[in-house]
Amino acid sequence: IQFQNGMLSEHGVNGVTNEDVLNLVALRLRNLNQILPCRENSLAITKIEEAVMWLEQRTRNRQHQGVEDTHEPHVS
Repeated sequence: IQFQNGMLSEHGVNGVTNEDVLNLVALRLRNLNQILPCRENSLAITKIEEAVMWLEQRTRNRQHQGVEDTHEPHVS
């Protein structure tokens, strides 16, 4: 897996993000869960979706604070 290296403004898209990978794994689990459903798969899907939600919230916070696409920290 080639992960994004550096900020988009400086390097452009050069790999996948953590969110991309998590969404792909969630999709795979959803497909597998249709074939052989189980509680554990459903819980794993829920937790992956929660992780993506928190990463998206981090991005919204950074955008709101004007530090998205910089090396500056944001306030949680």
